[in-house]
Amino acid sequence: MKAEIITIGTEILLGNIVNTNSSFLSSQLAGLGIDVYYHVTVGDNPARLEEAVRNAFKRSDLIITTGGLGPTSDDITKEIITEAAGKRLIPDEAELEKLKNYFKKRNRKMTPNNIKQAYIPEGSRAVPNDNGTAPGIILELDSKAVIMLPGPPAEMKPMFLSSIVPYLRKKSKQALVSVNMNFFGIGESTLEHELYDLIKNQSDPTIATYAGEGEVRVRLTGRAEKSGEIPASITEVKQIIEKRLGKYIYCCGSQTLQQVTGKALMDKGKTLAVAESCTGGRISSILTSVPGISKVFKGTIVSYSNDIKEELLYVSKNTLREKGAVSSDTAREMAAGVKRACRSDIGLAVTGIAGPDGGSEEKPVGLVYTALATDDCLKCWEMRFAGNREKISTYAAKNAVNHLRLYLLGQYSKY
Repeated sequence: MKAEIITIGTEILLGNIVNTNSSFLSSQLAGLGIDVYYHVTVGDNPARLEEAVRNAFKRSDLIITTGGLGPTSDDITKEIITEAAGKRLIPDEAELEKLKNYFKKRNRKMTPNNIKQAYIPEGSRAVPNDNGTAPGIILELDSKAVIMLPGPPAEMKPMFLSSIVPYLRKKSKQALVSVNMNFFGIGESTLEHELYDLIKNQSDPTIATYAGEGEVRVRLTGRAEKSGEIPASITEVKQIIEKRLGKYIYCCGSQTLQQVTGKALMDKGKTLAVAESCTGGRISSILTSVPGISKVFKGTIVSYSNDIKEELLYVSKNTLREKGAVSSDTAREMAAGVKRACRSDIGLAVTGIAGPDGGSEEKPVGLVYTALATDDCLKCWEMRFAGNREKISTYAAKNAVNHLRLYLLGQYSKY
């Protein structure tokens, strides 16, 4: 079944509101095993809306519209679709009575233009709207179906879930199921190269890659007999990917890097303290977004100046003078120092040059050192990032969180 979503409203085209309806409907339809082929957004213009509707009739089996069902003159969705389908509008007596009661209960006068909301195309059926005045409409035309939904998400989403999902479930025999594999420490192009043969020959499941801030997500999508059931085709491909690139996978599911790391920290009952220079508190912000982290997170020292590095983190003057604030030696001493200062099990530290100034040929902008200290481990990593100050700081912070995760999982040797 080919589906098309038409969102209607000039305010969407002008950027006055964000179109969340399309993403919601697409995800819901995928779970019902219905393929969405087209997203169309059109303003409140009769000619352009008619063109969009007639195009949809030609190429799609299921057409879902949102918006344009209200009482005002620019609410024209129902009228345009009715005309394009060769139907006429007729009053739905139940909806008309419901509309009258709505205004009566609120002691408000119902203006004549409100009555249009109770009219539906002949041969269609109204879909109750428990959160507004405009009902939805289901219109079946031979092998096609048109579903008209109100535009406000607070009305559209409950209506879709309560009334449209049961209707569509009868029409679809399968569900589309997706599994997300989340990677850190490998670029999208490298990951795609490693999986090129699978991507080139994909059918079921399909394989899609998405890049984020230092992360890559692989989405495997296949067909199952029912929603929530993982088909064998996905399991097979997932196992192949895990065998090839398992060391980069931090989660298969919806958890974030910080959630996985925070859980590992809490599961092991290890306390953490952080010393930050170039990241300016970003690591702590990332980690403290995890619920319950206060059980193990002791605190942070943001040490931009050398004075603070000396006084609060116990970094020696000789190290700062001979090696510099941005060095592996300083990073190690910061990690050990914050562990000592906060009396934690683990000390995590970052120092680097976020730019745009401050770099040199020997120590360019983007050079970052991350260190981790425990009672029997003192480890440091040198990393080099490209981009502006914001990007370098973000990548440095997320890499530090990932180093902590790998340590907690026992994937780093002691030295």
